[in-house]
Amino acid sequence: MRKYSSALILLFCSFLSHAQNRFPKPDFESGYQYPTFRYPVPDETVWMVADLALLVLLMGIVAWSVIRKRRRAPVVLVSVFSVGYFGFFRTGCVCSIGAIQNVALALVDTSYTMPLVVVLFFILPILFTLMFGRVFCAGVCPLGALQELVNVKHYRLSKPLTLVLGLIPWIYLIFAIGFAVTRTGFIICRFDPFIGIFRLGGDLGMIVFGGLLLITSVFTGRPFCRFLCPYGAILSLFSRVSVWKMRLTPSCINCELCHNACPVDAIRPPYGNKVKESRVQGVKRILTYLIFLPAMAVGGAFLLSMTGDSVSRAHKDMQLYDMAVQNEALPQNVLPLELEVFYGQGGTFEDLSLRSETLRADFGRYAAIAGSLVGLVVGLTLISLSLKRTRATYEIDDAACVNCGKCFNYCPQNRINVKPENKKQ
Repeated sequence: MRKYSSALILLFCSFLSHAQNRFPKPDFESGYQYPTFRYPVPDETVWMVADLALLVLLMGIVAWSVIRKRRRAPVVLVSVFSVGYFGFFRTGCVCSIGAIQNVALALVDTSYTMPLVVVLFFILPILFTLMFGRVFCAGVCPLGALQELVNVKHYRLSKPLTLVLGLIPWIYLIFAIGFAVTRTGFIICRFDPFIGIFRLGGDLGMIVFGGLLLITSVFTGRPFCRFLCPYGAILSLFSRVSVWKMRLTPSCINCELCHNACPVDAIRPPYGNKVKESRVQGVKRILTYLIFLPAMAVGGAFLLSMTGDSVSRAHKDMQLYDMAVQNEALPQNVLPLELEVFYGQGGTFEDLSLRSETLRADFGRYAAIAGSLVGLVVGLTLISLSLKRTRATYEIDDAACVNCGKCFNYCPQNRINVKPENKKQ
């Protein structure tokens, strides 16, 4: 009986407190003012400094591990920490991948203010890549680290399929920059496949897509990093010219173990010039491709420029213009909320018409630029396929290598070289 009486008392008290909040506070004529309640707000600056410090520290650990010590264990520990801290604790923000859009918009729009932490998250991984290769991708990036930790098997995809899928990050990068500079949207953040996993909620479609990518990561190495990530495409350019690169053991015996272990197919096997093509013939073929390269750029610009009007419909102002056109043709008693707010702020249909013409012109110009860049990417990929060079031993493709160090554990020569060093220590 006591349980029921206590429950009734609590219910009654909560009802009284709720009822009291329904009525406005009394208006005193004495000039009394209600105090303003202040609640402590966490200092975000402290977290920003911690994020940057950890970013530099973790990239330094990975560089020391793969360049100096040739060991994978520290990379795995960094991956676990990065997934826990940058992924689940910081919920994937600030993100170096998404910072591409902020930087692109800031370069074309001086009125856009970009936080310093976003700039540093974009620049620091590039600087480390110039020095040590893609150490950010190895285990510091939570998206790459999450895929690395779940990878169990490595089923190698065919080379033609890999080459075709490898074009997607560049195309994605081009369109992400175009949508950002036109203020249409930050599509990298909107379609981040792992943000829903890190935040334990969100758009169902993206959570399902992220889950499918993780399942794919179990059987093949890093599908997002290889075939979707636009920031990885940028880092692949700088890793080609990095000062210190990750290398296979100098005493390679061509046992093929490292080639089979690499999760991103970044270790090229020995290759002989089977065609026995002369150097003159090879130079002529490359020159022919270079002549056709501008034609591919022009063709890509022409094709995508015709889609500019359709793509512009993704902009919110174009969507508002379409609503206004429909309302002008068939006047409605109740306007859509967006249109009602626009007219309520003094906007007119003529303003929307002028804005739509400007947007069409901008999107037509940006679509042409994007098309020319896509044509160049496809053309340069075809040229790279035509390059033939004899390799006597296994070699690392610096652009594709993510410095994960998995090949170290499989190389018998590396184990022989590392053991004496550990004994001395």
